[in-house]
Amino acid sequence: MAPSLPFKLDNESLFRDKSYVNGKWVAAKSGKTFDIYDPGTGKPWASAPANGPADVDEAVQAAHTAFQSWKKTTPRHRAQLLLKWDGLIRAHATDLARIVTHETGKPLTEAKGEIEYSAGFTWWFAGEAERVVGSVNPTSIPGRRLVTVKQPIGVAAALVPWNFPVAMVLRKCAAAFAAGCTMVVKPSPETPLSALALAVLAEEAGFPAGVFNVLTTDLENTPSLSEELCRHELVKKVTFTGSTRVGKLVAKLCADGLKKLTLELGGNSPFLIFDDADLEQAADALTLLKWRHAGQTCITANRIFVQAGVYDKFAELLAKRASALKTGHGATEGTTMGPLTTPQGVDKAVSHVDDAVKNGARVVVGGKKGSSEGGYFFEPTVIADAHDELLLAKEEQFAPIAALFKFETEEEVVERANATSMGLASYFFTKNIDRAWRLLENLEAGQIGMNTGAMSAAEVPFGGIKMSGYGKESGKDVAIGEYLIEKSGVLTLQGHY
Repeated sequence: MAPSLPFKLDNESLFRDKSYVNGKWVAAKSGKTFDIYDPGTGKPWASAPANGPADVDEAVQAAHTAFQSWKKTTPRHRAQLLLKWDGLIRAHATDLARIVTHETGKPLTEAKGEIEYSAGFTWWFAGEAERVVGSVNPTSIPGRRLVTVKQPIGVAAALVPWNFPVAMVLRKCAAAFAAGCTMVVKPSPETPLSALALAVLAEEAGFPAGVFNVLTTDLENTPSLSEELCRHELVKKVTFTGSTRVGKLVAKLCADGLKKLTLELGGNSPFLIFDDADLEQAADALTLLKWRHAGQTCITANRIFVQAGVYDKFAELLAKRASALKTGHGATEGTTMGPLTTPQGVDKAVSHVDDAVKNGARVVVGGKKGSSEGGYFFEPTVIADAHDELLLAKEEQFAPIAALFKFETEEEVVERANATSMGLASYFFTKNIDRAWRLLENLEAGQIGMNTGAMSAAEVPFGGIKMSGYGKESGKDVAIGEYLIEKSGVLTLQGHY
């Protein structure tokens, strides 16, 4: 029977409401399920298995068994399967976007953009698979030969967030599969169905049973299931994207087993605009960056520093763009900003605006919650006269709030920009090449946007410093290296040499 959904899929087989383990669609051992809510209406529209710790071993054992043969396949074969998967993802982009829109709330056009961005990882790592190479090195002792080889590490576990549910799965899995690893994915409770749809397409592409496994779970079981994954002796690598608070807990769990770990954690990204910047260019870039997915991205601009000479003019430009945004359900034609994904996000936005106003800041545009549609909506907001003591400056916002901070000198703003425990991304706009070079070197972040707010792509190494985590995803060599081990072989020759 076709599923009863609030939208139509061209390929109805993409909708699955069971977990995917060892090539089979399975319920939780407890039989329990949980509801998935549409952020645009606040109403449930589907369900998925509420797996718990008891469901982990079967998935990991399946991945471990599959690894024994998967690791021996040729890199070219793995690349060919990735390219088949890539083609299927692109062919079903609209259906995948419909699912993402109803899980996350983001507008359909934005969800389609996520699918296009996400497919960049399957394409990129298909190419990387055949470029994993070892080396032959000279030695200090005559008659010796030194060889290094790289091999897949084993079963990997991916703990995936809800804000980019397709992109985060593919960025992790494509690298793992190219390296020769198998994967158990735990999607966020808000967005399990998009991960399951990817499993449908992976199976169609020809990935063997057990290579790709998806365990869904609810919010209540997320900590215990995640802990069981992190502690399982057959899991050799864990990759986590989420908050710094939870990332620290994941690191502690993995420390006991000395597991290889990649952490992509929270951000508090500064966005610097100097007097000599092209203000229209900066305003356009900031509009796309700040209000994409209603501000719910880890690398969005959190603190917008504008030099005093152009502060008022830039505030006017940004307010005009914020006022032009159309808020509504992501599936409604013409919507340019959807709801927040969770009601807790709305509550946090309200608290940040209230704190700002109480402490002397000024709301220029927006600042209120609510919508006639009943979802988790908050208006696109611009706040002027912000200062460094506000919650907006100290905490990651994850909301559609653009807070403008005034500065006078380059030295001052660099010090203020770096005055955070986070170091995921930074942005600046200037036409002074000397300043641009100084900022690239002096801003403390894992990636720097130079006259751009859009820098994330499959070829760009992605990852933070400081409390924003460690390890890299995407990019050449380093990302696939997160799923590899290196062995050194030393051979002593006999006879003449």
